[in-house]
Amino acid sequence: MRTSVLIAASAGAIVTGLLAYAAYFDHKRQTDPEFRKSLKRNNRKLAKAVQEEQAAHGAARRDAIKQAVQQAKEEGFPTDLEEKESYFMNQVAKGEGLCAEGSQNIEAALAFYKALKVYPQPKDLISIYDKTVPKECLEILAEMVAMDTSLNLGGSFTGGEESVGGSDNHGVE
Repeated sequence: MRTSVLIAASAGAIVTGLLAYAAYFDHKRQTDPEFRKSLKRNNRKLAKAVQEEQAAHGAARRDAIKQAVQQAKEEGFPTDLEEKESYFMNQVAKGEGLCAEGSQNIEAALAFYKALKVYPQPKDLISIYDKTVPKECLEILAEMVAMDTSLNLGGSFTGGEESVGGSDNHGVE
């Protein structure tokens, strides 16, 4: 026999076998109620496992963010004006570099957070971040800002005009 005929016959047998299995599976799915129930049960188990995995991943992410914010607070921030300026520029550059890589969003957001902590008008900087920082990093940064009660933004994170403490920003309603 020629090799091409043998290959064609083998491919034909494999395709025929796959089609026969698909027809058998479809027939079984349509006629056997127990089989349908087991398929539904397996789909529900899979969906539940995926949901639990996502919840665990979200909790781990929140813990990593909380730990990063706590570590940044413990390291402290510069107090001298020139040191603040240099620190700000370094952190923004670091955040932009990490965002460009795309794989280290928490570290990038942490760098932006550190720059935000030393910036004199954090609300203005957030509106700049809103336009320039990728959405993934911005969401992580929003969680970091929400965890830091000492950061006074005087407004919402989304850049809205309403303030947290009323029109005079004193924090008392």
